[in-house]
Amino acid sequence: MPPLCPDNKDMPEKTTTEDPQNWLSQLRKLYDRAVHRFEEGHRGPETVIGREALAFLDSIGTSAQELYDFVEDWVEDGEPGFDAVAAMTDVRRTYFLTVQEGKPSDTVIPSASLPSGYAELGGYRWLPRIIAKARAKLRGELAPDIMFGCGADRPFLRSVNMEPAEFLNTVWDAGADDRLILAAVKKKAATISISPSPSGRGPG
Repeated sequence: MPPLCPDNKDMPEKTTTEDPQNWLSQLRKLYDRAVHRFEEGHRGPETVIGREALAFLDSIGTSAQELYDFVEDWVEDGEPGFDAVAAMTDVRRTYFLTVQEGKPSDTVIPSASLPSGYAELGGYRWLPRIIAKARAKLRGELAPDIMFGCGADRPFLRSVNMEPAEFLNTVWDAGADDRLILAAVKKKAATISISPSPSGRGPG
């Protein structure tokens, strides 16, 4: 498994040679179809996303479970929208194709190993947990029962004025240095006056 680029100067460029519109249009069609199936009452990644989509999802470094979670939250909670989903997927896809050279990790990060939702960093409750989730998301190592961008992540990110994809990029750029992530969070949070404490459903 490649390291998470702890030395910033050694990180590969976040570029790929593929046509971005090709994979994005495929993702849009798949997402819209999945939303329709979910609204019809179908449940479960295999039914809602479909086995026929697995090869495509593998090629961009994501999974049926991850897309299903986004679809479920959109239908039930009204967020995240497709643009946010596509942005998060693009960061993961770029990391997968550049850092991991298109080779998936064989590691799975279980939920029990993540920091508690009550853990704090720099006075920000939830930050240690979402950092760990973001690193696992970048590497494609999230356990099926854990979602980056869940109903607890989103309020936290709003409270510090960051988009989910922006946070993923921040974690990528920071490598193993949590201090750089904290500095970026503080900088963005300074532009608003909302408490950094998250709210929302579930532990995420």
